[in-house]
Formats: sequence, structure tokens, C-alpha cells
Amino acid sequence: MTDKTTGGQASIPVFGAEETAAALPFAALIDALRDAFSKGAKVPLRHHHSIAQADGTEATLLLMPAWQENGGAMGVKIVSVFPGNTAKGLPGLYSTYLLCDGSTGQPQALIDGNQITGRRTVGVAALGASYLARPDASRLLVVGAGRIGSLSPFAFREVRPVTEVEVWDRDRAFSEKLVTSLKQQGMAATVADDLEAAARRADIISCATLSTEPLIRYDWLRPGTHLDLIGSFTPAMREADDACMTAGAVYIDSPDALKESGDLIGPVSAGLLSPADIRGTLGDLCSGRTPGRRSAEEITVFKAVGTGLSDLAAGALAHRALLAG
Repeated sequence: MTDKTTGGQASIPVFGAEETAAALPFAALIDALRDAFSKGAKVPLRHHHSIAQADGTEATLLLMPAWQENGGAMGVKIVSVFPGNTAKGLPGLYSTYLLCDGSTGQPQALIDGNQITGRRTVGVAALGASYLARPDASRLLVVGAGRIGSLSPFAFREVRPVTEVEVWDRDRAFSEKLVTSLKQQGMAATVADDLEAAARRADIISCATLSTEPLIRYDWLRPGTHLDLIGSFTPAMREADDACMTAGAVYIDSPDALKESGDLIGPVSAGLLSPADIRGTLGDLCSGRTPGRRSAEEITVFKAVGTGLSDLAAGALAHRALLAG
């Protein structure tokens, strides 16, 4: 923690990446997310701004506020996504989280937003899988070997008996790097050179990419597969074909997904999918308003775009843990 002072009075504490990650173990985070989604919070639609770049790419600035009523926690995340950073050897995403007291507005902490974003993203995916993946799901395919994908196996194994991990990325070198890291941490991991073949043998497929073209096709999915889509947070992005969304049992993290993800906007715009076809939100699942998987043969799809509710839950959990530690 960095604690700067002004005029003898301590300013807002700043928590860095390592201490934030340590404060958000997946077992505790998934429990905190389950509680938060079952109770709900005020979460306005995120501010979403596109910024053209000189290299021809388009960057994105996201502002994501959320607050609990009656004096609960309040916070806002500021995120910048720069796809062109890959060519520069830099992360494509940066973010910071400001947590405040919901009764007074007083800032309580400035917390590393990258860790909150990464860990809550895969935490939400695992929480969805706890309702939607088969109880015996053991084979996980990670599509996209970036920072989010690298965390997925650790989150999913908290809710399902994951024993085998395959990794596919457009750049095989990234797949190899992640597989080496997973092996060093005791996981049975291999590189998937053939995405279709890997998808056909997976129990859970988790996509975390910035793809603008569908990567996963419905006819690759075996009965009982759970498809997790945690990329595609703009209308131009796609990770799955239309059939995945029209033939699968689709759940979303929040209604915002219908306004922000190309995976849903595309088939809805084409008249292939109606918002009424969506089985429910993560809040519906956590509160028991909507049942999860209905049969062992069902193909389930969970589409998440991220919500300020999950950021708030993760930020509040991290703050409590960091103060206690």
C-alpha cells in the first residue's frame, strides 16, 4: 500500500497489483460475487467512448459506476482498452478502481483495477459455470491466452473438477507460454493446435479474446458443453457464431450484454434472437429466480460483458481484506 500525506493528514490509500491479487482469492471472490448478484445494486449503463488511434485501431474508454443503497459501498472503475498495445509489447487493458463510502462519498481506497477486472471477470465466469456447467465437467478449453485467459483455470476449478486444460491462441507462442506457466503451477495443460478438435472434446469452453469474427461454432459443441464468452464487450466483437446464441440455452451477466456485445447484437439485429429468448441473468441464477442447467445434454451459453456490480463486490472485498491484513 502507498500512503501519501498532505499537511499531516493521510490521503487515500493506494493498493498495488500484487496486494490486490492476494486479497482476492477465487473461493472468497466467487462467494462475494454470488452474494452481490443475489442482492443487486444500482448500476447505471457504463459510459463507453471510442477513441481512434494513429495506427488504425480503435481504443475504448469505459467508466463503470455502481453503488449500494442505504449507505453501502460506492465505487467507479476507469478502464482503457488499447488493442494496438499488443504490437508494442504492452497490455491491452489498464484500469483503476476508486472505492468510496456510500454514506458520505468519502474516498476509501484506490485499488489496482487491472487485478479487480481480471479476477472478477473470471470469477463471474466461474460463478455462471457453477449453475450452468455439468457437475462432472473436467475438461476446460481456454480460448485466448492473455491475462484473463491465464486466470480462468484457477477460477473454474473452484466450482468444477477441472483436471485437464487445453489452451488455444491465434499466436501459438502465447499458448505455449501459458501452458508452461500452468504446468509450473501443477496443472495438466497442453497446447491446442486445432481449435475445432479441442472444442469438440471440451466440457467447458472459456473465450476471452478481442476477436471481431466468430471463433466457436455451434456444430463443434458436444451435448452437455458449457460455452463461456467473456470477451466481445463492444458491438464489433464476436466470439461465437449465431447458432451458439440461437440454439444454446443463453444466460447473461446483466441486461447490458444485449446492448454491448456483438455476440448478441448480431443475431438480434438479424431477427434470429429475441431478448425474450434469454433464459436469465446472473442475478436471476444467484437469487434462485431462474434455474440453471436443466439437463445433462443441454448446451449452455454464458455471455458476460462485465458490470459495475461485480467490480463493486470485488473492490469492497479487496478493501476489507487489505485493511484486515
